[in-house]
Amino acid sequence: MKTLFFQEIDFKSNRGNEMSCHRALEDITVLDLTRVVAGPFCSSLLGDMGARVIKIEIPKKGDDSRSYGPIVNGESAYFALLNRSKYGVTLNLKSDIGKSMFLEMVKKADIVLENYRPGVMEKLGLGYDVLKQINARIIYGAVSGFGAWGPYSQRPGYDILAQAMGGLMSLTGEKGGQPTRAGNAMGDMLAGMNLTIGILAALHARKLTGVGQRVDVSLVDSIVVSLENAFTRYWYTGKLYERNGNAYAALAPYDTFQASDGLVVIACGNQNLFEKFCKNVVMKPEWLDDSRFSTNILRVENMNALEKLINAWSIHYSVEDITTRALKAGVPAGPVYDLSQIVKDAHIAGAREMFPTMHHPVIGDMPVNGDAIKMTDTNPEIIKPSPLLGEDNSSIYQEFLGLSKCELKRLSEEGVI
Repeated sequence: MKTLFFQEIDFKSNRGNEMSCHRALEDITVLDLTRVVAGPFCSSLLGDMGARVIKIEIPKKGDDSRSYGPIVNGESAYFALLNRSKYGVTLNLKSDIGKSMFLEMVKKADIVLENYRPGVMEKLGLGYDVLKQINARIIYGAVSGFGAWGPYSQRPGYDILAQAMGGLMSLTGEKGGQPTRAGNAMGDMLAGMNLTIGILAALHARKLTGVGQRVDVSLVDSIVVSLENAFTRYWYTGKLYERNGNAYAALAPYDTFQASDGLVVIACGNQNLFEKFCKNVVMKPEWLDDSRFSTNILRVENMNALEKLINAWSIHYSVEDITTRALKAGVPAGPVYDLSQIVKDAHIAGAREMFPTMHHPVIGDMPVNGDAIKMTDTNPEIIKPSPLLGEDNSSIYQEFLGLSKCELKRLSEEGVI
């Protein structure tokens, strides 16, 4: 018997077929110097939205993430995921010829992306102040660990440092436990999204002003702004947050609870939902008369006592039983999925199309994370697989610079491309 959550499904789109032949950013050209996670995630989003993204890598070496696992048929699936919808060239920006070639390409581009440590592009003679003299409309997007200015700007930045110094680790972990890193590269991914938002805002501003601008995003800033009311609680109470597992400091019950076969989330986001939960889910209307639980503020103060009562009830029912019962009563609830369950889910993987298949020339057909942005007319989609190293050298350099095959061969032999 197929269950509510883990059924096999036929993944078919529920979106209409009447879509534009245009793509949202089809008239935009991006020169992408970024590598590893945050920058490549941004440029992959822009590519899925239709921008022509040209990934520029170091000759013979390429992006560091080309060596990250899993490796399939000699190619990195990690790299392939974050670099789809891009063209790929190689270019040595430390050589005079390479710099000249890049500057010529900037004349025909709309966006330049980089995630070097602040100051590196200036040392190369390719900083924003130089590029805007060549192309006043260029939008320069930079992402780094700590941003382009400030006392820490020259520190190396990685996701774990952003989570640590931005505060996310201090909020995450079991009650009484140590600060814990989120299981994914949250700082990188948030920074990549913020860079995308900034780039799109700058594109719109360019229509108003006629000129481009620099967009500066840091991993740490991205973590800080994502902590929503954690800082507000600190400013107005003066108290540091105490790690409390999956519970939420502002609401109760709003946590995971132990079912007979796993964990289930119950999220009572307001008083009405808590009343429905007591009367129609756990069938304990007397909880509403308990002075410890009569308001949300009191429930938060007495969270541990309420948690024990709910767990004593939930342990006798399955995740599916509790979820079905709660949803029927209008109370938000759901299972704690693992990855194997998410990729089979009828809503996430099916209707929302969050795992499309991309055909890579070496790896073969591979499922990848889809786009969270859904649009009725110019919906994002993967336009091509990630490029092999230097795959598009001939076509891109012939188009942008008018180079002949003989010139390209010479540049390759000289290590310029």
